Amino acid sequence: MSDPAYQKALTAYLEGFVSERRRDRLREVLAERTRHMTLVLEDVYQSHNFSAVLRSADIFGIQDVHFIENRNSYKISEDVSMGSTQWLSINRYQQHENNTKACLSDLKARGYRIVATSLHKNSISLEELDVNTPLALVFGTELTGITSDVEEMADEFIKLPMYGFTESFNISVCAALCMHSLSTRIRREVPHYRLNDSEKAEIYTEWLKASIRKQELIVKEFDTNYQAGQ
Repeated sequence: MSDPAYQKALTAYLEGFVSERRRDRLREVLAERTRHMTLVLEDVYQSHNFSAVLRSADIFGIQDVHFIENRNSYKISEDVSMGSTQWLSINRYQQHENNTKACLSDLKARGYRIVATSLHKNSISLEELDVNTPLALVFGTELTGITSDVEEMADEFIKLPMYGFTESFNISVCAALCMHSLSTRIRREVPHYRLNDSEKAEIYTEWLKASIRKQELIVKEFDTNYQAGQ
């Protein structure tokens, strides 16, 4: 939505189809949304795993999730995600020669540090990780973890403490633990972690759409009338 006048008019129109209580709830959740931390899932293939990650991302207020699809395609289990996809900004990398490099390069260009979850010898704990600059948290496949491309492009590596015989967490559990710890620290330590006004306005409009039945027809009707009035 590059036209501010159009977005403002559309938002006002859509609000007429949503209760005041619902609008207040959207604004309440939006006030705690962040893009200071974003998630990257590289070739995760079990739908219940990345569906659970999406559910946790919504709960912890993380707006953006990036799917790298080199071998495995993104397919959501709505029974697990509980409708969280409609509240998140999903970015899919599936058409590049190397989707991993394309995704991580994009994120680096936008100012994100690439932080990979790994038992890498240089891994640090979540508590040691600096959260003051934007970070992209990368999780690899269920069986083999992150690829060599992620290892080469990562700025830092983190690990979770483990004291039992099992050598790794389920990816959705690992992601939830990381999001809980890091989002808590970000909210405590980073003054400007929230979305800016422009981001809030755009997402609020999308959330209004997600709250309305047959929103495609309603938006189409608005567009027709808006264009006629130009």
